[in-house]
Amino acid sequence: MRVSVGLVLTLPVDRQRLSSIAHSHHPIAAPVSGVNLDRLLRRADRQRAARILDLGCGEGAWALQALAHYPEGHADGVDVSSYALERAASAAVERGFADRLTLHERDARTYVPDGDYDLVLCVGSTHVFGGFAETLESAGRHVHADGILLVGEGFWQIPPTPEALAALDVRPEEFTDLAGLIDVAEQAGWTPVYAHVSDAAEWDDYEWSWSGSLTEWALNNPGHPDAAEALTVARRHRDQWLRGYRNVLGFATLVLRHI
Repeated sequence: MRVSVGLVLTLPVDRQRLSSIAHSHHPIAAPVSGVNLDRLLRRADRQRAARILDLGCGEGAWALQALAHYPEGHADGVDVSSYALERAASAAVERGFADRLTLHERDARTYVPDGDYDLVLCVGSTHVFGGFAETLESAGRHVHADGILLVGEGFWQIPPTPEALAALDVRPEEFTDLAGLIDVAEQAGWTPVYAHVSDAAEWDDYEWSWSGSLTEWALNNPGHPDAAEALTVARRHRDQWLRGYRNVLGFATLVLRHI
């Protein structure tokens, strides 16, 4: 999951490879439907030749769909996972966007652009920067004065339960409620011009896809040395979700502009 809760486990197998497998049926890699991804990009309302940056781009679903919305634009995608970037490159070729997407295999914290961007995306990857406030500061440096910062982040739908905290391996203060999320943004000099709060169906589709894709891969490859561990990871994650943070952790995607 680009959302940090999807990979809270310490894995003895290749973490990036398992993540890539888990996202194979849900490349958006966040509890957001394709319809709502499109709605968010429409509300970002950039010019046809927009310059786009996706920090923690995964398989490139957000960046590629942004290129579909902005037909003369160019996108840079940054991620540490070679598996995800290989899939992003293949998807770009399939969609005819290969000449408009540049992929960078590196830590998003070290990415230095050659200029300002019209639209910067960081959806479910705020853990890379150390949290929501830190993402606003770091990712926000890449946005020009009239640009858009589109950030997806978790929040507490209800006060966190002990089960949710244990499942996510977080402290209560690591997330706020939705109103608090907006407060943090405004204190950092940003304000929402639109937002989407993921509903239960989006969460369920994402989570069943995550654990189900990993389970399916393990069952289809019983002789693979990682198959048993993949099944264990899928079961553990599914249990953490169903018995832990389901209907406790929410997810909001904010379309932000400088105040």
